[in-house]
Amino acid sequence: MGARRGKAYLEGLRDDRDVWLNGERIDDVTEHPAFCGSAEGMAGYFDYQHDHADVCLVANPDTGEPMNVSHVIPRSREDLDRRHAAFDRLARYSMGMLGRTPDYVNLTIAGFAGRSDVVGKNGDEERVDNLLRYQRLIADEDLALTHTIVHPVVDKSLGDIEGVNGELALRKVGETSQGIIVRGARILATLGPFADELAVYPGQPLPNAPNAPGYALAFAIPMSTPGLKILCRDHYGVDAAVTDRPFSARFDEQDAFLIFDDVEVPRERVFIDGDPHVYNKLMTAGWVGNVMQQTSIRAAVKLEFAYELASRMADALNGAKPDVTQQLGEIWAYSALTRAATRAAEADARDFGNGTWLCDEAPFHALRPIMPGWMVRANDILKTIGGHNLLATPTAADLNSPVLGPLLERYLKGAGDMSAQERAGVFRTAWDFAGSALGARTELYERFYLASAARMFSVAHMVAQREREWEMLPEFLAQDALA
Repeated sequence: MGARRGKAYLEGLRDDRDVWLNGERIDDVTEHPAFCGSAEGMAGYFDYQHDHADVCLVANPDTGEPMNVSHVIPRSREDLDRRHAAFDRLARYSMGMLGRTPDYVNLTIAGFAGRSDVVGKNGDEERVDNLLRYQRLIADEDLALTHTIVHPVVDKSLGDIEGVNGELALRKVGETSQGIIVRGARILATLGPFADELAVYPGQPLPNAPNAPGYALAFAIPMSTPGLKILCRDHYGVDAAVTDRPFSARFDEQDAFLIFDDVEVPRERVFIDGDPHVYNKLMTAGWVGNVMQQTSIRAAVKLEFAYELASRMADALNGAKPDVTQQLGEIWAYSALTRAATRAAEADARDFGNGTWLCDEAPFHALRPIMPGWMVRANDILKTIGGHNLLATPTAADLNSPVLGPLLERYLKGAGDMSAQERAGVFRTAWDFAGSALGARTELYERFYLASAARMFSVAHMVAQREREWEMLPEFLAQDALA
């Protein structure tokens, strides 16, 4: 099949998936009034990869058909450079507001396939074959994947698989002649109702506990698999013109709570089954250096867009005073630092094993806990610069009205020669980016999708302690003693 276009993507969503919104089972996510705009928005992503085929597509080495660059298992620095260009272009489709475009999970699975030696560490060649076949399948058919890696925790005084938490967490409960039976829940499957397939793989390591093998699972299934229930949060997409709500009209990727009600997973779709050691090793074998290339490039694009948006708001008000220019420079600095960290990681890329080239992880360990705060701060600056002007934004219908249009052109135009229509476009975009329901959801997403900042600062410290011996202080004090 090769790289799909939007029409084929939408056709693939018309199946018997068990999607629920506000107590209602959704028969067709592509036609439902709440979801159709977002489904069309994601379809646009698939068309966009063809619009920029020179950057986003390469020839599939197995079929010769075009495939998204995110499916490439990187074997050299040149492969990483090619991915960089594709991730940057794909992020520009939504200016970084879509955090879980298909390239994210694509590259995750490609990274796992590249380090399939981890899955086969204990001689389990069947699981290795399953993983490699699946990676080829999603590349050949250009499938859109969601993923879910977090256990739902009811009692935070207990571990993820202890007591009541363990009763709710996704686990293996049986076997059939065709595969395994799993039961439980996981959160959150971003892009859930708009994906073709679901990938389940490790998030946090499992403890050394007697019941750990039952939770040590990695597999992939179609979203229409019987027993898989997809419970959606309130949908923040709106039925409005793109000119009025450029993000909310098409880019709510949804976040779903998944319930596995005795789901049968075919044996050929199972990658880890009951091996806590392999389960805990998988995410330490280059995952950060792999996935953070895409997430950091997306973040840089989003911060650059926020900088340009804030600058245009300042122009609309002729308000580039010292306090405003300071805030503009702050957003720019965040974007530049994100770019610099990404380039540093790429510059020190290496073979992580099994011939798979991935980025150096040290810059990403530093960026991972800091970047969410930058995203929140950028939104705060947009709202500070915009002020009440974010709420004085006529719609396209208002501006096109023969009665209101001339009045708005007089009373709500921008500074200099900026028209009322251009001014409204700037401020409506800023509000939808940072202040709307979707903007608030995306800000929460930015805070936690790479785990909490506190946890990641702790991880950064532990990585630094493993990196080398820290003997600078003793060396300095020894010099002082000799003086």
